[in-house]
Amino acid sequence: MPFHQALPNLINQIQAFPGLQQAPAAPPTMGRRRAVLCGITYKGHPKSLPGSINDVICMKNFLINKLGFPNSSVILLTDDEMDRSRIPTKMNIRRALHWLVQGCQPGDSLVFHYSGHGSKLRDSDGDEVDGHDESLCPVDYETEGRMLDDEINEIIVRPLPRGATLHAIIDTCFSGTFLDLRYLCRINKAGNFMWEDHRVRHRYKGSKGGTAISISACDDHQTSGDTTAFSGKSNGALTYSFIKTLGTMPKMTYGQLLITMRKEIYGTRVAVAGPNAVIQEPQISATSRFDIHTKNITI
Repeated sequence: MPFHQALPNLINQIQAFPGLQQAPAAPPTMGRRRAVLCGITYKGHPKSLPGSINDVICMKNFLINKLGFPNSSVILLTDDEMDRSRIPTKMNIRRALHWLVQGCQPGDSLVFHYSGHGSKLRDSDGDEVDGHDESLCPVDYETEGRMLDDEINEIIVRPLPRGATLHAIIDTCFSGTFLDLRYLCRINKAGNFMWEDHRVRHRYKGSKGGTAISISACDDHQTSGDTTAFSGKSNGALTYSFIKTLGTMPKMTYGQLLITMRKEIYGTRVAVAGPNAVIQEPQISATSRFDIHTKNITI
């Protein structure tokens, strides 16, 4: 059965874990690869994002054609779907994220890509250093509410076993600590970096030994946006620069990735808006500290 026909049944089974179909097994040395890609354009809304669906389609092609992810292990949620189970409602996003980590084993490589609106909300439980939770906005956020970073962390970070890796590519505003991970990397133009500890004593933000790394569009106080300046069609700046950078240089460090993306985005923004362009600086956060200039990216 083609993937687009099988997906509705798969999504419907996510909540009842015992019946969940497993992704095809990869060789044990590599582990399984899975991805959830969520793109929301908010059609008809005054602040629609025309590039979000382009983003996830480009990411799907990149994961499958360049990184070798099985087609059957990549789930897309977009708001132009006729199938209700593939529309990025709050419930469907939850179900897809549960599927992403279900049965996760050492050696597995997981990807969560989100392109859509993000927002900041006043922190209500005291677990944020800056006093605000970050959140994503499902297509039904006006009735069902936003999805807080607390919940996203609980679903896809905490279950990660030792030896498993999750990469989140978060193309939205206010996204520096979007996954609520313990460490946020600060880097200057010279490449010098340090890790900020965002741990709050009464709240555990780690995993079961696995590694989670979030690559986000901007800092928690910055905004991001769509632009046609990169390719002539609307794309999120982070998604475009991530795919272009890693596609051109597949063997690179996290430091090289971060610096190259920042240069790409800054150069394009200045070319379009001039020297007073709004700053958007991609960020990296993680469950543990590492040397971003020596650690190679493995997805």
